[in-house]
Amino acid sequence: MKRETSSQPVISELTDSSDHISENSGNNQFPIVGIGASAGGLEALEQFFTNMPAGCGMAFVVIQHLDPTHKGFMGELIQRFTKMQVYTVTDRLKVKPNCVYVIPTNKSMSILNGSLHLFEPIETRGLRLPIDYFFHSLADDRQEQSIGIILSGMGSDGSLGLRAIKEQAGIVLVQEPATAKFDSMPRAAIEAVMVDFVAPANELPEKLISILNRSSLVASKTPQSLEKDTSSLEKIIILLRAQSGHDFSLYKKTTLYRRIERRMGIHQLLKIASYVRYLQENPAEVDILFRELLIGVTSFFRDPAVWELLKEKVFPSLFTRLPHGHVLRAWIPACSTGEEAYSLAIVFKEALEKLNMTRNFSLQIFATDLDSTAIEKARKGVYPANIIADVSLSRLNRFFIKTDDQYRVNAEIREMVVFAPQNVIKDPPFTKLDILSCRNLMIYMDAELQKKMLALFHYSLNPDGLLILGSAETNGAQADLFTTVDAKLRIYKHCGSAKAEELFGFPSSFAQSKPGIIEIQPKAKITDNVQTLTDKLLLQQFLPASVLVTETGDIIYITGSTGKYLEPAAGKANMNLFAMAREGLRHELPGAFRKAMQNYEKVVLNNVRVGTNDGTLLTDVTIQQIEKPLPLKGRILVFFADVPTTNLKISKQKEVLTSGIALNAELEFDLQRVKEELQSTREEMQTSQEELRSTNEELQSTNEELQSTNEELTTSKEEMQSLNEELQTVNAELQSKVDDFSRVNNDMNNLLNSMEIATLFLSKELKIRQFTIPATKIFKLRESDIGRLFTDQVTDLVYPEMYNDTREVLRTLVFKEKSIETLDGRWFNMRMMPYRTTEDKIDGLVITFIDVTKSKRLENALLENEMMLRSFIQTVPGVIIGLSHEGNVIEFNTEAEKLFGRKRKDVIGKSYLDLFIAESSRRKVETELKSLLKGVLPNRFENHVKTIDGDELKIDWSAHKFVGTEGVLIGIIAVGEKITKPKRWHGGR
Repeated sequence: MKRETSSQPVISELTDSSDHISENSGNNQFPIVGIGASAGGLEALEQFFTNMPAGCGMAFVVIQHLDPTHKGFMGELIQRFTKMQVYTVTDRLKVKPNCVYVIPTNKSMSILNGSLHLFEPIETRGLRLPIDYFFHSLADDRQEQSIGIILSGMGSDGSLGLRAIKEQAGIVLVQEPATAKFDSMPRAAIEAVMVDFVAPANELPEKLISILNRSSLVASKTPQSLEKDTSSLEKIIILLRAQSGHDFSLYKKTTLYRRIERRMGIHQLLKIASYVRYLQENPAEVDILFRELLIGVTSFFRDPAVWELLKEKVFPSLFTRLPHGHVLRAWIPACSTGEEAYSLAIVFKEALEKLNMTRNFSLQIFATDLDSTAIEKARKGVYPANIIADVSLSRLNRFFIKTDDQYRVNAEIREMVVFAPQNVIKDPPFTKLDILSCRNLMIYMDAELQKKMLALFHYSLNPDGLLILGSAETNGAQADLFTTVDAKLRIYKHCGSAKAEELFGFPSSFAQSKPGIIEIQPKAKITDNVQTLTDKLLLQQFLPASVLVTETGDIIYITGSTGKYLEPAAGKANMNLFAMAREGLRHELPGAFRKAMQNYEKVVLNNVRVGTNDGTLLTDVTIQQIEKPLPLKGRILVFFADVPTTNLKISKQKEVLTSGIALNAELEFDLQRVKEELQSTREEMQTSQEELRSTNEELQSTNEELQSTNEELTTSKEEMQSLNEELQTVNAELQSKVDDFSRVNNDMNNLLNSMEIATLFLSKELKIRQFTIPATKIFKLRESDIGRLFTDQVTDLVYPEMYNDTREVLRTLVFKEKSIETLDGRWFNMRMMPYRTTEDKIDGLVITFIDVTKSKRLENALLENEMMLRSFIQTVPGVIIGLSHEGNVIEFNTEAEKLFGRKRKDVIGKSYLDLFIAESSRRKVETELKSLLKGVLPNRFENHVKTIDGDELKIDWSAHKFVGTEGVLIGIIAVGEKITKPKRWHGGR
């Protein structure tokens, strides 16, 4: 249903200081852009989003054909191309402008009130149409602010959804097929709907922004300003009528303005008067506007509840009250490309088969439309593969034939529908109808025209005929002409009679009807049942005997008394004209029958002598092939009429008595012989026909089997095509990931090689997986060694326990670190640790070797210097104590050991104050020591110390600062000399 509302401005115009558009302030109805893509779509999406400004004021929803079993990376990949935030959709996610939303795998998605909803797909894999599904919901939710874009892809998914968006006056853009990696989806979209722009993917953002900017300027006009353009609107209607021959003056003005505004936005025109000028200069634009106004949007089984009601209740009700052999008549004006007409035919067939009635009924459907292009498509009866979204699989198999990527209506359904171009407003209508379906046409007409249309429909219907309207239409303007069958589904029944003034305004004689349109006939006045009964009586009494037969002579229907001309043949019952023909007709009928089959002209046999039970009679036989009505086309009608004569019957006895001449006897003998030969030939021909019939049945059976096999292969092909599209998408994602991994791998290799760290990656079996270039300086490695055992490699390391260490690390999962020397004197810091995956699984070892040769040599040099210094300190006479800047002992020579009675190992690292200073002088010494460590006091000082035995000694100290390479005080070296005899210290030890 198309809601008639005036457009509101949603996009602000580009300014000199801004290169993007933004949503209208205070208006949450920002445009939402649905983007459908499939195989090859990643490249097109990159081109699109790279050129779309981040602050465009629109929201983008990307729908792709994804492998339901594969985790998608589409969101991560698109994030690289745009500064907008990219989300993988979760259920009930609210859509915000300047964001991109990507459908997750194995989900169907729709939108309601600006929130995205996810569903588990019910269709089998290969039959899913996620793009069509979302586009339909987008059209319903955002209406004129819905935007659909189709990019590269296989199949036709999205084309039906674009038609729904177009019906709501939304915007439709399609990638130029020549630039698409796979052009099936773009081409299907272009064929299905009037596209606003076709351009390469990188140019679509600019086109879209331009349309939205201009549309907002046009839409910002008030209704009062539009009324001032009435003159321009009338000029446009005149131009349309002059070029197309159709008058749109009685269409709703809001509908006309909306379609005109859309075209003005595309051409960036601000005034309707400017668009009038543009139409005058560009006749092709008049044709485009004409097709835009036709709004040819339809689908199979639209509003399923209507068709279910027709199948379950309406048709069965008609069958019960109509006579045997009745031909129902239906008319579908504004049929567009024929989906609704074929839907009606299919539902009729299903209803007839379901009831399994013995009475025979047929349905003749007349489908018309203003658009001759749409009528041509309808006549072909060929539709894209995405009709599976509207047509069940059982109906596809029963009523359609699969050809390549399309479905063709089968001959049984196609023959039920007659298509013709027609202007329902001025051309004559079809009459004597049982069903009239006009859905969603009158919503585009003003009230006056709606009233006239309802009167016209009433005129066209039989008493109790059914009128089916669209969900947004009612019979309110002419409620007295129809009774309601189902108010919700808009189904009404003919009642009452239309007044003459109700038809005023329509051509009374329809003299100017178009070729191909059947002229209506005056409606018979229904008075009472007398006339009907009289007609039936006259037909029974005076209608000549006749039979309706097939092209092979099988009798379908018998009228009148035919016993004088036909009699049952002996043996198995055989209702065949040639087998039942009496003597005389049996020889004459076949030749005349063959002649009648060649064209539709009458073939007459005059004065045929027919043998009866009590003599012979003269008969005129008329044979004619039926051309109309269509349900009987190709059938043969045979009339029998007796020839009036005074000697109708001549007894056989009299013939014998009057034929005394020998010549007559001889001629009769020859004639009898010829008849016998002819009879023998006829029997042989019938035998051959039976054999051919049997062969034909076998061939039909074989054909059915082949057709079933073909359907299975077609289904498999569709599934394979869908799988191929999914694999194309997955392949593009994986290719992008491979590029990422390759780049990361290159970065890692360069990092490891630049750090000069030899690294080995080993498997659990200790086979080499990978190594860095510095590792080749320790092990004799080449690229061909990857996959070989690590222990088989030649190395310069002096590390015999290396194999045992690798096994121990794998067993305990505890890393090892050692310093290893090589045969040539190099040193390496070896670190061996388990290799953990992102799933926290142990999958081998990582061994690193850091060259510490320089550090090792420096360490050895320092140790040598330390040993020399220590040796010097030990040989120097006098007490020498080294203190750190914290006051801990770092050096203690032999003389000090003797003086204090303590071993060097017992005092190193311990506090000087705790070991050697008495409590009585501790505070004074502590203060002096701090000042000394800060370099404040002179280098010489005295203090009292205690020995291990408790003796107190007075020491004269000479202190020297110990400064590091950067001038920082590390500690002091104090050289002491005992200056008094020891005295007993009573403070205890």
